Amino acid sequence: MEATSLLYTSYCSPVVGQLVPYVPGEQPKIDNLVKLNTNENPYPPSPRVIAAIQAAAQQGLQLYPDPEATALRQTIAAHHGLAPKHVFLGNGSDEVLAHAFFAFFQHRCPLLMPDISYSFYKVYCGLYNIPVETVPLTPEMRLDVLAYVRADGGSVAGVVIANPNAPTGIGLPLCQIEELLRLHPQRVVLVDEAYVDFGGESAMALIAQYPNLLVVHTLSKSRSLAGLRVGFACGQAHLIEALERVKNSFNSYPLDRLAIAGSVAAFDDQAYFDETRRAVMHSREGLVLALEDAGFQVLPSQANFVFVRHSQLDAAAISAGLRAQGVLVRHFKQPRIEQYLRISIGTPAQCDRLLQALSSVLADLA
Repeated sequence: MEATSLLYTSYCSPVVGQLVPYVPGEQPKIDNLVKLNTNENPYPPSPRVIAAIQAAAQQGLQLYPDPEATALRQTIAAHHGLAPKHVFLGNGSDEVLAHAFFAFFQHRCPLLMPDISYSFYKVYCGLYNIPVETVPLTPEMRLDVLAYVRADGGSVAGVVIANPNAPTGIGLPLCQIEELLRLHPQRVVLVDEAYVDFGGESAMALIAQYPNLLVVHTLSKSRSLAGLRVGFACGQAHLIEALERVKNSFNSYPLDRLAIAGSVAAFDDQAYFDETRRAVMHSREGLVLALEDAGFQVLPSQANFVFVRHSQLDAAAISAGLRAQGVLVRHFKQPRIEQYLRISIGTPAQCDRLLQALSSVLADLA
């Protein structure tokens, strides 16, 4: 008889049963769905990306890809004013983050991170047995940099933040990132900038000055390539070398030929990137005003989503009502934010559909 539970088998390593895996956003198969729950870009990738992938598919797929993804590394370095030795590539930013947690934070002392942030961070800590110390956001859901100084003066494994933060969407100015770097000069400060292109302030300009800074990006959001799975990290050469050692002890070929070709083309089409990024930001501004008019408190967002709570109505009930009308948003059943909804920014038509559905749901719940 087939085993149905890890609890009843001796085949697994002991740690497997203790893992609490990350739960991705729902990906249902619903007709005419308005999907605003996973922060995907509502616009397709640049036409140059599609052409580059099609060309790459015509030859060479029987051969391994370049393990260094040299063309993409050079493209990203040039885009950010860095040398290629300052760029590390991975299969989505989640893989980049996983390698970074393994490489930099296994010091048997706590890794500091916000109590409300990307939930995958704690999953990596469970996988690698890294102690965690969460630092509460302020009542306004902002990150307090000075709270990252341990009161007992004890050592830390490092600091991980998302900037802008997820799921709040609130960003830190560059001066506060610098303060974090100065507070922890002997440990890596990892800044996850998955959403920075939608209005945040990037820490890329600080890399030359701070040897403890690692900046992580993804092409899933602002480059419209969530389906291609490409992420990268930038930092000084010694940090990149450490990541390369981990990668080549795990998978020497994380990016395939199609991903490399498509990603290079995405960076080459700066005009398309700027156009779609501005379109998302413009839609965000309009949606914020409409949601406030509907009775929601909306946190200030520098991301491609907004984090909102209604002044009177229950978030879970609103989410369920929207789902019944074919509109998906993200509800987190988590302390401090159980009354918030995270709503990805869609096209103007998708935002209109959301607001129409919301009007009906709020009327039913009132």
